[in-house]
Amino acid sequence: MHLYTMRTPLAADFAGTLEQLAEIGYATVGVSGRHGNSPAAIRQMLDRTRLKAVLEHVGYDIVTGSGLPQALEDVHTLGGQWIVVPSLPGSLHSPDGYREVARQFNRAGLAARESGLKLLYHNHGSDHEVVDGVSLYDILLNETDPELVGFELDLYWAADGGSSDPGELFVRHRGRFPALHVKDMAPNGDFADVGSGILDFPAMFDTARQGGVRQWLVEHDAPADPFASARASYRYLSRLRY
Repeated sequence: MHLYTMRTPLAADFAGTLEQLAEIGYATVGVSGRHGNSPAAIRQMLDRTRLKAVLEHVGYDIVTGSGLPQALEDVHTLGGQWIVVPSLPGSLHSPDGYREVARQFNRAGLAARESGLKLLYHNHGSDHEVVDGVSLYDILLNETDPELVGFELDLYWAADGGSSDPGELFVRHRGRFPALHVKDMAPNGDFADVGSGILDFPAMFDTARQGGVRQWLVEHDAPADPFASARASYRYLSRLRY
């Protein structure tokens, strides 16, 4: 479970929310917002529920600035293996901007590797736009060092942005996608519980091993009932065969 989904109950009862996720059956989480808790406190809550944090979302300005060493230490404290940039400033939305992002990611990725972690980037729909004849997402894929930078592919936003089929991405850029955000799309384009929408997850997952996928993280950006959404998505994925 990517914990952005659970942000409302987490703000009211962080420990209790984790306990309920563990009861549903989730084993791992992605951290996105600490709600006033320190990394050490979150780690203690995770350990008590036997959940494991695999990553944390950290802002672009922190990853590319002086806050990176502390951010890397915090991910270690949480027990994660990936530090993930969740989005980019709008001012960089151009081919030249994304080339600068690639340079910054390679630099930060080297620091992450030296600390025993890996840097990932989480996409949104606008990342898949073609600007001046160039795919912005392809710039990041082609101009970052595979040894230093990977990707947390959000399947909803890839589809929303009109990207190539994720299965094709997994084959064309093998090993670049250690984590997925598994998020479904309703027929009208809204967010949906996994398995209740129109995205073909078995087809998407068919080449996931070639893409290097090691973590499937459920996400719903605006659930009416976060726990009901978490249960429905878990139920679908636990029964899925592909």
